[in-house]
Amino acid sequence: MKIVIAPDSFKESLSAPAVAAAIAHGLRRALPNVDCLCIPMADGGEGTVEAILTATQGERRVNTVQDALGRAIEAPWGWLPGKVAIIEMACAAGLEHIAVSERDPLCASSYGVGQLIRHALDLGAEKIVLGLGGSATNDGGAGMLQALGLVLLDEQGQTLPPGGAALARLAHIDRTHLDTRLSQVEFTIASDVNNPLCGPSGASAIFGPQKGATPEQVITLDHALGRFAQACAQTLGQDHREAPGAGAAGGVGFAAHAWLHARFRPGVEVVAELGGLVQAIKGAQLVITGEGRMDAQTLHGKTPMGVAKIAQAAGIPVIAIAGSLGEGYQALYQTGIVAAFSLVSGPSTLAHACTHAESLLSDRAQDILRVWLAARA
Repeated sequence: MKIVIAPDSFKESLSAPAVAAAIAHGLRRALPNVDCLCIPMADGGEGTVEAILTATQGERRVNTVQDALGRAIEAPWGWLPGKVAIIEMACAAGLEHIAVSERDPLCASSYGVGQLIRHALDLGAEKIVLGLGGSATNDGGAGMLQALGLVLLDEQGQTLPPGGAALARLAHIDRTHLDTRLSQVEFTIASDVNNPLCGPSGASAIFGPQKGATPEQVITLDHALGRFAQACAQTLGQDHREAPGAGAAGGVGFAAHAWLHARFRPGVEVVAELGGLVQAIKGAQLVITGEGRMDAQTLHGKTPMGVAKIAQAAGIPVIAIAGSLGEGYQALYQTGIVAAFSLVSGPSTLAHACTHAESLLSDRAQDILRVWLAARA
């Protein structure tokens, strides 16, 4: 019996490969000779690099770059055959690296992301997959572009400091030194965000508060991003602020549209393709997926939804395991998921569930397979 295990990570608990391994352990307790094929998944946010490298046996690379506040950080990224670089924004400018008391969306910069892109270019990358998610920034991708050679100047001809707020003083863009290798690279953005750059549905209004922005700062940042978009339009001859996904990762999506000519794709679709999920599920009798929390929002491009879509096309049933099941999770039954189970079997604190997630996953997987085998019999 072949079972494909394709979960996302359980945030603040286990990585996607660790989740898959725990599920496989539980399945083998129920049926020792079961054929478990683990394909760790992600949706473009945290864990994307690790999931892809685990599934592909790609090469893990690490470079020292700046985090969102300009401090040195060791950021991993992936290198695949065919000169393909896998870069995860969260590894360089992620919110998870910034303590709550230190979060400053006015000054946070995506500079480190540009540094990782530059390292990939130095290695001869011909394709770069950039996962957007979990960012601490709201700078429209300006920092990323500055790391790649773009110069942003104020009225006095002085270089702007890092962060989204400074963009309100932007007077001139000098692209003389922008890395010419960018035009020779195919960029793919792995993201499920369709928000525009500015306005009530834009990066600042929707995602700014998650990064510590006050209502007043949201207004400041939205105005600054508008100024940046206008200056870019004057320089490039085209305005990209309304492009779907421009508001992703604090506006890095905008920079990807305007300056990198990137193709946007759902994150889970990109990870599934690189990890070979479609090929892996051939001949499987069951697919097991999951993530930390499943609810109605899971329908909007999250990993279980993407896995279910692929499995449904192949006529293979999917069972999901989640840390918790929230309101509206039953809607997933319309997508090819035949059943969903919570990790915990009784009252439990979040801390306890996170600490014991590995054993809980194994137990739940064993229970699921025992029921599945009984039903088949």
